Amino acid sequence: MSYQLFQLVSGLGLGLGIAVFHRPIADFMLQQERALAAIFYAKGLPRPPLPTESQSRNMYFALGIFLALIEAGRLWLMTR
Repeated sequence: MSYQLFQLVSGLGLGLGIAVFHRPIADFMLQQERALAAIFYAKGLPRPPLPTESQSRNMYFALGIFLALIEAGRLWLMTR
């Protein structure tokens, strides 16, 4: 039972961590996507358009909040 509690609390922490640090995470991932897109462009391969900075930041913030809410709900259901 304590392993499940640790798993839920660590998942909640991960979700909150992603939500708090969504800007640096999104900026880093966007930088990596641009480098990958440049490689695809050099090879002549088609690629989908890259997201903007605000889209990327919003996506990682929403992902972090979603994970935190799911884990908080699971924690609440476990304690009932």
